Amino acid sequence: MVRRAQCILFTSFYELESQIIDALREQLHCPVYTIGPSIPFMHLRDNNNNIDHIQGWLNSQPKKTVLYVSLGSFLSVSVAQMDEIATGLRLSGVRFMWVARGDSSSRLQEMVGDMGIIVPWCDQLKVLNHDSIGGFLTHCGWNSTLEGVFCGVPMLTFPIFWDQPVASRLVVDEWKIGLNLRGDAGREGVVGREEIALLVKKLIDSDGDDSRDIRRRAAGLRGSARRAISAGGSSSENLDSFVRDLMKGSGC
Repeated sequence: MVRRAQCILFTSFYELESQIIDALREQLHCPVYTIGPSIPFMHLRDNNNNIDHIQGWLNSQPKKTVLYVSLGSFLSVSVAQMDEIATGLRLSGVRFMWVARGDSSSRLQEMVGDMGIIVPWCDQLKVLNHDSIGGFLTHCGWNSTLEGVFCGVPMLTFPIFWDQPVASRLVVDEWKIGLNLRGDAGREGVVGREEIALLVKKLIDSDGDDSRDIRRRAAGLRGSARRAISAGGSSSENLDSFVRDLMKGSGC
C-alpha cells in the first residue's frame, strides 16, 4: 500500500527521525513530508487559567520537581500494577500529578497521601509545558511521546501494547531522553515498588549525571521541535511544499 501512495505525510519532524526519513526517501518513489510535531501547540499561547486548581498546585511546586503520570485512555494496567506504582511513587519522595480515571482514583489518593494529586483529566500539553514538571511517566502513545518531546520533558516509559514498545525504545535507546520502567517485564509482568521508586528518583534527581544528560538531550530536542515548526523550519517548509505540489497536481 505504501509503495502505491502518491505521497506520505509523517506527524513527526525531520530532526527527530532523520535517518528513517532519509531511508524512506531513498526507497520510495513518492514525496515524503514530515510536518510535525502534529500537536495543538498553538493553544499554549492562551491563558492558562482553564487548568483551574491544577494550575494552582503546579505553581506551588519548585521547578523541575514534579513527575507527571498518565498511562493512557484505552489500555490500562492491572490493579496490582497500579498499586505498585502508587506505592513506588510514595516511597520515592517525589511530588507527582497523576491522571487516573474511574473508581480507582480515590483509592490511589488514599494510598499516596499528600505526596501528589490525582485528577480524572487535565490539559496534558499545558501541564507538560509547566515549569514545575521534571518528568513524564508515560505509556508511550505516539501523541504523548511527541508532546513530551515538544515540551522537553524527560520520560519514564511504561509501554503496554501496539506501537508503544517501539516508541519506548526510541525514547530510551535512540534519543536517550528517558528511562525504561518496564524493563524486561512482559505484558502481564508487574514492576515492583522498589524499582519504581528507584527509577523515579533517578529521573528527577537534578544532581545525578544520568538525569543531567537526559535533561540536556531533552532540551535539545525541544529546541529542534520548535525550530521545525517555525517559519523556515523543516516541517514548515515541508507543509508549504506539500500544499504547492497538491495545487500543481504533482506528487500528491
